[in-house]
Amino acid sequence: MAIFKPGYLHIERESLGPHDFSYEIVIKYQVVQDPKEGKSMQFDMSGQINGKEFKESFTLPKDMAFDFARVAFKIAVKNGMPKSATIWSMHKQYDEMFEDVRKQLGHELGDPVKPEHLE
Repeated sequence: MAIFKPGYLHIERESLGPHDFSYEIVIKYQVVQDPKEGKSMQFDMSGQINGKEFKESFTLPKDMAFDFARVAFKIAVKNGMPKSATIWSMHKQYDEMFEDVRKQLGHELGDPVKPEHLE
């Protein structure tokens, strides 16, 4: 199950057996003004993976905010999500979130990425 609203994504998966995994994750996000990077997006993740609660936040500068799924997945793996997990079932919600992040930040296609952010 996945629910998307601007600024909010809720994903949930029930375990299908004893060797499977479950999760319920909420990601809330908003535009913030970082003193060093300027306009940025703050992401607040919380929920549970296989019954283990977690809560973490991360901030990405405007030019890197579209990398949110990679960062969120790394946090999920760190908190118990199998590295082999896929998110294909929520592709529609990911696309909606991606577009919302773009609109909130005022990012246009072709806007440059700072080279130092690629290191």
